[in-house]
Amino acid sequence: MTEKEQRQALLECALAMNSQGLNQGSSGNVSLRLQEGMLITPSALPYHRCTPEDMVLVSWDGVAQGSRQPSSEWRMHHDIYLAYKQAQCILHAHAPWSSTLACLQRPIPAQHYMVALAGGEDIRCTPYAPFGTQELSDVAVAGLQSRSAVLLGHHGLICYAECLDQVLVLACEVEFLARVYGQSLQITPEPPLLSSDAITSLLERFSAYKQLGQGKGNLEE
Repeated sequence: MTEKEQRQALLECALAMNSQGLNQGSSGNVSLRLQEGMLITPSALPYHRCTPEDMVLVSWDGVAQGSRQPSSEWRMHHDIYLAYKQAQCILHAHAPWSSTLACLQRPIPAQHYMVALAGGEDIRCTPYAPFGTQELSDVAVAGLQSRSAVLLGHHGLICYAECLDQVLVLACEVEFLARVYGQSLQITPEPPLLSSDAITSLLERFSAYKQLGQGKGNLEE
């Protein structure tokens, strides 16, 4: 894609994040890895008022270009890209159910089989760290070890994928898992969980599916 097309695609992903109920207002952020740095949504500007030109290019040495300021969480995106070469785009949102569990400091366990989509037997929850800080960046990077999604304590969710379509699908799936688990806790304090062997089998099947279909769309299609 050209840079103009990348900016348009990033804005469309941010708008979709809000329209699908993952986020609201100007909270949350989305970014895309480029060779010279990353393209990220701007700070304090509602996405419905953004244009592609408002997306902010931040170089790998942390210098922002253009008239807009990058999202206050740019450092978290930057450090995740440096830590995980497979991350090509990143989405951070204040999704309701994910944020509820994050505020309870609860990870999402292996209750529903789709938890394996994030790469392991659970979706971790990090300790709390103030927004926009190096501390938050550090706990996010640690929480994503062998995972592609993590809950940020008392905050929200963050995930990465190989393209913008995939990262939006993953974020929606994490929010679905958070909702199912949250609803289950209203029925029983200890919902039954899948075994480690079942998760291992699922991880192998998901990996094979992604190799066949390049990870596009729903894994059940």
